Amino acid sequence: MLKSKTVWKKLAPLARASSTVCRHNVRRAAFNNGRRQALVPTAHMSTGPAGGGGENQLYILLVGAACLGGGVYAYRTIKGDQQRYQDRLSEIASRPFKETTDILPKATEVHDQGSEPEATEKETAPSEEEMSPAAPAIEKLAPSETTEVSPVILTESSAASAESPATEPAVPPPVVVTESAVDPASSPPKIPSHAPYLLIGGGTASFAAARSIRARDPGARVLIVTDEPDLPYMRPPLSKELWFSDDPSVTDTLRFKQWNGKERSIYFQPPSFYISPEDFDSAENGGVAVLTGKKVVHMDVRGNKVQLNDSTEISYDKCLIATGGVPRNLQVIERAGEEVMKKTTLFRKIDDFKALDKVSRNIQSITIVGGGFLGSELACALGRRSNDSELEVIQMFPEKGNMGKVLPEYLSNWTTEKVKKEGVKVIAEALVKTVTYKDDKVEIILKDGRVVKTDHIVAAVGLEPNVDLAKSAGLEVDADFGGYRVNAELQARSNIWVAGDAACFYDIRLGRRRVEHHDHAVVSGRLAGENMTGASKPYWHQSMFWSDLGPDVGYEAIGIVDSSLPTVGVFAKATAKDTPKAATEQSGTGIRSESETEEVATVPVASLTPAPSPLEKDDYGKGVIFYLRDKVVVGIILWNVFNRMPIARKIIKDGEEHADLNEVAKLFNIHED
Repeated sequence: MLKSKTVWKKLAPLARASSTVCRHNVRRAAFNNGRRQALVPTAHMSTGPAGGGGENQLYILLVGAACLGGGVYAYRTIKGDQQRYQDRLSEIASRPFKETTDILPKATEVHDQGSEPEATEKETAPSEEEMSPAAPAIEKLAPSETTEVSPVILTESSAASAESPATEPAVPPPVVVTESAVDPASSPPKIPSHAPYLLIGGGTASFAAARSIRARDPGARVLIVTDEPDLPYMRPPLSKELWFSDDPSVTDTLRFKQWNGKERSIYFQPPSFYISPEDFDSAENGGVAVLTGKKVVHMDVRGNKVQLNDSTEISYDKCLIATGGVPRNLQVIERAGEEVMKKTTLFRKIDDFKALDKVSRNIQSITIVGGGFLGSELACALGRRSNDSELEVIQMFPEKGNMGKVLPEYLSNWTTEKVKKEGVKVIAEALVKTVTYKDDKVEIILKDGRVVKTDHIVAAVGLEPNVDLAKSAGLEVDADFGGYRVNAELQARSNIWVAGDAACFYDIRLGRRRVEHHDHAVVSGRLAGENMTGASKPYWHQSMFWSDLGPDVGYEAIGIVDSSLPTVGVFAKATAKDTPKAATEQSGTGIRSESETEEVATVPVASLTPAPSPLEKDDYGKGVIFYLRDKVVVGIILWNVFNRMPIARKIIKDGEEHADLNEVAKLFNIHED
């Protein structure tokens, strides 16, 4: 007995220490790891000396009793804490919201950066303000891979709740969204990494190609990449019908009335026609997606991929280059300085139309430099506007008359007189020498000494084909006509095609050419799209172009129309139906080339009406002008003669020499009333 008492005195401190260590281990395991089974093995706590069997049994019994007591104590402590936690939550729920938020400390703290904060042993609970948005926040942020959630502090009581039985409801910890969370609406649109059909450029040629591809391959996925912010639209109304609209909000709506009175938008299709770039890969039936505001800056022909201006790469199976062109400017204007450049418009896009419309309403004088199609159309449009305002409209060009590079001289002079009647001050044979900015005016000095002072300049001096990708792609640029050099199938490489203004193509009838007109963009884009799907068709359809000097005078042309070529004109007296307005009323479309087809016209029957007596001098109401090369007709202008283009197309395609072009003119029935 004395021996046992001696042993007990030695073991008692150890037992008490073991019990304390066990209790602390159990609490630490329960609060930090959520495990009740965290018991310290007895072998690690044995420090007493080895003894006989009885002493060892007593030692084990005492240590076991101490461990059991510690476990019971830990279990009762945890159960008590849990019950107090639940009672506390019930008390909080029964209080008014304001009282709760004012009294209770917050259990969740937000940390922008740094390590996990230390847990406190103070009993705290989350307020309703923090708990209520917890579930929606988790649901909203789940799809975002870049979303960061602030660390959450758990108290002892909340850790204990994790150990509650499954039958008791668990309270989710509140989640606080930090400022680093990403808003899905503000994230940039997804850019497809691969496009079976990639179309570079968002103009008429690209849209025509996309429509052609989808017609031949209904499930095709077509991606259009354009540096403009707008969906594909037609450019002709920007210098024609939009200026004659009586709608003050036309610059916003971009809707106009055609000469026939019907209203339409300049956009080819509404936004609902296209699929979004995000859905490009998953669209069940394919579709056409437009990536706006992106520019292709590099082209890897061998790797079949392009690089955008934001360094994004897109691979492709087949690619169309339809980059169009950029407006030229006069070097004397470019060298004139920043102030002159600020008061100069290069007219090409929607933004240019909006800017010029605004400028023309707030200045006293505007000068158009250029006498071609665009310059003459803008001069007539602004001239009409000047009739209702004090705006002075001036047009100057180096030729002797309007459209002097296209029309024979007598018809060019007649057109100039028509432009003057629209309220335009025309200055012919004007070569610009210098341009300066002086006394809030732009001063234009001509080589013959004449001086023109104006508030704003519109430079309409031609178009430069956009061939920026030629170097990186290793594509050939034609030295004579400019543009990418392609074959009769509009192909530059085995899987690269070019269409529109940027294409220098081989015309099987008229030789190598480059054309800058709306209908050519439609025809070449359509052909390129067909060939991208395996059609292998050569360019043979002669595209047409047209120009309207207001609703009363207009013409349609086809082939090579160059005033340096010999011409033969046959004219007749015009009637009320021989105007662009009447032509659109008859055809039902304002874009007259839209009524064109690729079908070859049948041999027309000449009118049996005898030709009238010669017209009075300078009476060119309507007629046909033939352009000859080696006595063969290579170009035709129908002056105020409309809806006869298939006949002109067949004459050029036949390529025959005609002894009497007056007889050929009868095929157009120009002498009928």
